[in-house]
Amino acid sequence: MIRINLLILFLLGVFCLILPGADCSADEYKIGEGDLLKITVYDAPDLTTEARVSGDGKISFPLVGEVTVSGLTSNEVERRIAQLLDPDYIRKPQVAVFIEEYKSKKVTVLGEFIKPGLVELRGNSTLLEVISGAGGITPNAGDMLFIQRKLFRGGTDKKEDITVTVELTKLLEEGNVSANVPVQDGDSIYVPRADFVYVSGEVRTPGAYKITKGLSVLKAITIAGGFTPKAWQGRTKIIRKTDKGEVTISANMEDLVRVDDVIVVPESFF
Repeated sequence: MIRINLLILFLLGVFCLILPGADCSADEYKIGEGDLLKITVYDAPDLTTEARVSGDGKISFPLVGEVTVSGLTSNEVERRIAQLLDPDYIRKPQVAVFIEEYKSKKVTVLGEFIKPGLVELRGNSTLLEVISGAGGITPNAGDMLFIQRKLFRGGTDKKEDITVTVELTKLLEEGNVSANVPVQDGDSIYVPRADFVYVSGEVRTPGAYKITKGLSVLKAITIAGGFTPKAWQGRTKIIRKTDKGEVTISANMEDLVRVDDVIVVPESFF
């Protein structure tokens, strides 16, 4: 699968902002089934309308009847309604279209989200907005987030899967704006559970702790509050799962831990 460099996505967004002539229309929100539109016409309050887009992509508007809006941006709907009103009903009408509710665009969030399932997109949504809509990330989340996306190959009607990889530390802790990538309708967003090491025995706060890059036995014990005065540090053991079952080995404090290792610090009898 293809991995998209986050920096490229970020620079594309900047390109669209600083160059008014750039073609960024693909990023504009396209109205779809279920969206609720509020339409006003300047100096014609009787025409103010709230209309939900039907299954066939249409709304009903006073005087002109049914109007096809699916696949259009709000600006394009404004121009379409203005053309239908002018000149038979209103001369050069000024039409404004607002999207009151977004219902047609959704992403699927899976894994370590507080509320996994479907999240509705509000316009041109970003990853942080989706995470917020899903209630946030659970404490058991790993360090990476994956966005599965289908894109059409250039010049064909065939779709290919791509994966956008985001480091959650950069996004949620460092506030790196390049990690707050735009999301698209139909994206599937997955946050896997973190890998854990378990520290037990004579440490101050026994429990399960996330494995981070370069986590050694000593660092894991330090995260668990360090040794208690009763700890027999030199007899620290690791219970490790292998293909042949569990094995118990003597712990070297500088050794890196592995997934699901159980570090056992025994009590000294002296």
